[in-house]
Amino acid sequence: MPNEPMDRRRFFREGLREFLKPLAKAIDPVHEAVKQFEALSGELSPAPPKPKKVALELWLRPPGALREMDFRETCSRSGECVTVCPAQCIKIDSTGAKGNGAPYIDLDTMPCVVCDGLYCMHACPSGALQPTALSDIDMGTAVWHEELCVRTKGEQCTICVDQCPLGATAIELKDNKIEVHPLGCIGCGVCQYYCPTTPKSITVIPKSAKER
Repeated sequence: MPNEPMDRRRFFREGLREFLKPLAKAIDPVHEAVKQFEALSGELSPAPPKPKKVALELWLRPPGALREMDFRETCSRSGECVTVCPAQCIKIDSTGAKGNGAPYIDLDTMPCVVCDGLYCMHACPSGALQPTALSDIDMGTAVWHEELCVRTKGEQCTICVDQCPLGATAIELKDNKIEVHPLGCIGCGVCQYYCPTTPKSITVIPKSAKER
């Protein structure tokens, strides 16, 4: 009976499938278990390793910036946004070591103060920065790290709330905790800049992190 070994493997494989079906949850463990069983039995060759993804460097871009890759490709590096910025928070590294050579904001040095004129986006000659209403600006989103905050040690610090240029629309103290409103926060980074802790207990996640 030459087909007996194969039939026996198929019998156990199908039996294993029926046994594991009730355990299925968010993913399909049955499929994974059967794949492992088949690999051990020699019926399935190992899958080739997946190519590693190259990590995209995350930089906070000026307000009105296009999506990260479009921003990099569109920006002319003219420096007009740097020149007109009243806070001088926008930088360009000519070596390309920081910001991939395109305008970026280092929040620990100086945040975007969301100036009344939003001059950078109007001065941009290439269209890499698009004129955008204040409420629609999306540079990133602030995240509160409760375990690092001095409030967890009993101190009544509200500096991040008090300094935010958008006020309760973006961040507020609620139930004795700092609460960031993702739809209201524009990622200007004022909260991170003024946070007194080291490391910072509130940090901005750049918009490019959400584009992956």
